Amino acid sequence: MRGKYLCLLVLIVLASNEVLAASNNSSTPKVRRSDFPEDFIFGSATSAYQIEGAAHQDGRGPSIWDTYSEKYPEKIKDGSNGSVAADSYHLYKEDVALLHQIGFNAYRFSISWSRILPRGNLKGGTNQAGIDYYNNLINELLSKGIKPFATIFHWDTPQSLEDAFGGFRGAEIVNDFQNYADICFKNFGDRVKHWMTLNEPLTVVQQGYVAGGMAPGRCSNFTKSNCKGGDGITEPYIVGHNLLLAHGAAVKVYREKYKASQKGQVGIALSAGWYLPYTESAADRLAAARIMAFTFDYFLEPLVTGKYPVDMVNNVKGGRLPTFTAQQSKMLKG
Repeated sequence: MRGKYLCLLVLIVLASNEVLAASNNSSTPKVRRSDFPEDFIFGSATSAYQIEGAAHQDGRGPSIWDTYSEKYPEKIKDGSNGSVAADSYHLYKEDVALLHQIGFNAYRFSISWSRILPRGNLKGGTNQAGIDYYNNLINELLSKGIKPFATIFHWDTPQSLEDAFGGFRGAEIVNDFQNYADICFKNFGDRVKHWMTLNEPLTVVQQGYVAGGMAPGRCSNFTKSNCKGGDGITEPYIVGHNLLLAHGAAVKVYREKYKASQKGQVGIALSAGWYLPYTESAADRLAAARIMAFTFDYFLEPLVTGKYPVDMVNNVKGGRLPTFTAQQSKMLKG
């Protein structure tokens, strides 16, 4: 049964040259792995809190997902939490063996920030047991011919930073994230050549600070009657701004300190919905463009031009949309 947890967020499964049908319907087009280019990468993806377990072991500090799922079990569909999860912390060799058995040649995993820095910052000390765990995982993957793709942040902000200054609501987190990323690059970058700084920052903003459906569960009463706190009018834009700056700071440190020697790639994983106008009316076309601006372009445009999309600037009134300094804009472009 552990296989179903291992393949969370899976990019399925053309593992051999045998024909795999999408259904039992014989008219369904069949696809072979050989139909893809030889360098096409097939892999599986997970996030740390969903699979690792060992949430309170070997020096790991709590994250906002520990707090959210353990303090408010009613907010999780089955009331579960990540204390044990799929126990990949202890069973990672079995997981890697499953990946190899399926025939995947890549594995995307996330690194638990609070397993590396239990209090989220350098002042709180580095946890060598956490570094050892990811070194062992990476080495096991490579021994089976599987490329590691590492995500530095998959929504599990250290609880200590949430307590200190509101996590991603506080500008202080940008420096802490840069330091954390630096530790990851330094310890794992000789073998990890594919890095993602953030997973789906739009989801963090929408679900963590507007809808309140994911940690830290902040929202306003006008969006949800049982909110535990938050301000859905201002906080989402502050959090999105700091996520962008944290990404830029991490990319900057990689390019300046590590890229020349490690020769890897670093980027960001954006969720990418696509919207079409309901009709060809001018109003509907403008509406479709506007929702694209507030979702995909929200995080992509600053990485191209150093600025927020015009539709956001024009529609977010009252100083609620932060602005980038010239230096920050320059850091984000590219």
